[in-house]
Amino acid sequence: MASKVYFTDMRVNPGYSLLEKLRDLIRFAGIDAIDFKHKFTAIKMHFGERGNLAFLRPNYAKVVADIVKERGGVPFLTDCNTLYVGGRANALNHMDTANINGFSPVSTGCQILIADGLRGSDELLVPVPRGECVKEARIGRAVMDADVFLSLTHFKGHEMVGFGGAVKNIGMGCGSRAGKMEMHGNGKVAVIKKRCINCALCATQCAHGAHSFDKGYCEVDVNKCVGCGRCLTICSVHAIVSRDDGAIEDLNKKIAEYTYAVLHGRPHFHVSLVIDVSPYCDCHGENDAPFVPNIGMFASFDPVALDSACADAVNAEQPLKNSVLNESAQTHHDHFTDIFPVTDWRTHLTHSETLGIGSTRYELVRFEKR
Repeated sequence: MASKVYFTDMRVNPGYSLLEKLRDLIRFAGIDAIDFKHKFTAIKMHFGERGNLAFLRPNYAKVVADIVKERGGVPFLTDCNTLYVGGRANALNHMDTANINGFSPVSTGCQILIADGLRGSDELLVPVPRGECVKEARIGRAVMDADVFLSLTHFKGHEMVGFGGAVKNIGMGCGSRAGKMEMHGNGKVAVIKKRCINCALCATQCAHGAHSFDKGYCEVDVNKCVGCGRCLTICSVHAIVSRDDGAIEDLNKKIAEYTYAVLHGRPHFHVSLVIDVSPYCDCHGENDAPFVPNIGMFASFDPVALDSACADAVNAEQPLKNSVLNESAQTHHDHFTDIFPVTDWRTHLTHSETLGIGSTRYELVRFEKR
């Protein structure tokens, strides 16, 4: 059966804020059906990398946290540490980055916990009985200790998944550092030597020292490479490619299987904001111009239907001028594939559906209040 996805646009009249509209949408979508009384509630979101300005403002997180508290719950914001160079590879730097980007108990109304601990090693092994690629997912302990799970997602493009929606936010985002390495593991890269200009920009993105330049071009040590794909996306001359043609498909499937591990057996609810739709993940320390206009806010108990509705809404929009999509010469009639031709975003949704996480079919229910 089709799952219900609730939607409202970003229009409001004077005297009624977008934050109030988000609160009313979430309530309209039925979140009050969840029993929050005395329940630890994880709110999974992305705090943004330093230098990135496309991530969701902490004001939106406070709306979700306040609803949980009003229902007697105990909310906390959470994310797991990263594999790559940046400001979120350990819990202390991660918290500093969150604070720099405006996230604090004052601005969000709740505490922030980095789910996989100081070094990214505080994890639980969670069974994935029907997993094709993963039999036990490595999930940040604080995520699994929660009684209720909510996701708050900035919907945007993603260089290896096509787009970063709820499923990606949950599956990749809740994996510990070892879990992320498992998901990326067969995405190790190679270098097309004749394209390489020896600029060494790729090395600035590698946390593992896998790149060397002694021969006048880049070489990647496959034993050090963890397959995170950061160097692949930063290379301006497309000299870095995946060693394994099936790596991106496997990554998509693993993300779905990690999502199953996070959600199975407990109440969950999901909110996605399709605003500032940048082409790259908020993990980047920069954000390019949005490639479609701001569309609106979506909510559902089904993260697969939610992602399907958001993707369809983005693909229905015309590209914005002065955006990477407008400059693209591709004609796939799919904005995400036009920007990242090597990806197939449908893979992680159809695999999620196969696992029983949700349905790609949805009924869009509009919330009209302004």
